[in-house]
Amino acid sequence: MNELEHPTGDPYGAKDGKDLVSGITVFPMEPHVPRKADIDPKAAIRAERQVATMFGLSSLMVILFVVAFILVPADLLIDAPIIGVVNANHLAIGFTFGMAILLIGLGAIHWAKKLMPDEEVIQERHALTSSNEERAAVQSSLQRGAAESGFRERKIIRRSLLGALALFPVPLIVLLRDLGPLPGTRLRETIWDEGIHLVTDATYKKIKASDIPIGGLINAVPENLLEVEHEEHNLNQRGKASIIIVRMDPADIVSQQGEAWDYQGVLAFSKICTHLGCPTSLYQQRTHHLLCPCHQSTFDLADSGNVVFGPAARRMPQLAITVDAEGYLVAQSGFNEPVGPSFWERG
Repeated sequence: MNELEHPTGDPYGAKDGKDLVSGITVFPMEPHVPRKADIDPKAAIRAERQVATMFGLSSLMVILFVVAFILVPADLLIDAPIIGVVNANHLAIGFTFGMAILLIGLGAIHWAKKLMPDEEVIQERHALTSSNEERAAVQSSLQRGAAESGFRERKIIRRSLLGALALFPVPLIVLLRDLGPLPGTRLRETIWDEGIHLVTDATYKKIKASDIPIGGLINAVPENLLEVEHEEHNLNQRGKASIIIVRMDPADIVSQQGEAWDYQGVLAFSKICTHLGCPTSLYQQRTHHLLCPCHQSTFDLADSGNVVFGPAARRMPQLAITVDAEGYLVAQSGFNEPVGPSFWERG
């Protein structure tokens, strides 16, 4: 039943209704009352300026948001009326961002109520499936509505709205900066450096090549790890600097990531899988394969640590080593490539 139809006649007292179906009467609509902006050009201009002012204030609030985010100290507390002691930074960015959203909404509502057409129309109900003609009519109606909204003609509204919407994502982007300190080059660097001794992971004892039999494996860390044990992010440094030392017959070595990066068949590789960063230490002596227990990525340590199986996309980084005057293993330099899983800035 049409929402404008009544089975018993016109509830509003209309007497001249037209019978469409037996027992059903269509009653007339109330007369349309034009708005002030419809008949007074000055009122329309005034409403247009009000809408543009709201959009412009929204843009201003976004700018104030960025200023408050940068200039208001994050630990500044103030005694605000009614709400009491609050963080000034939180209050400033919350108020400005909230007002930016509110003003866009109020401007859109004011635009629709004061300037867009509000004429009432009657549309009889029909089957759910629309004909091609009806779909064309809907498309034409949408196009007419877009034209009647004045979006093209009212340049000041269009420009102020586009400006407000263009600046709206800025607070979201700025807030990303507050998720934590930027990594800088920390993802690329470790505490390994030239001349640093390789020591056992648990006891921090220096290692000689003679301590490692062929086919053996030792978990090791840099000697200077003790210097950062109590510093911030020391666990990150431990994770990035952890290595495994293996020894094989020099004749089994197919290739290395650099010339003479081993010492008498002793090789050192990062312990962190290049897939998702799991620690690896499952070593197959006969094949010289290193297996990650998480997702079964397999690396051939006799062939530059290249991937032979699994989801890892990069080889295992190799640490160039040699010995000092006393025969203890030391690093020739740091890693030549980032250790651990890939990240978008790795290149």
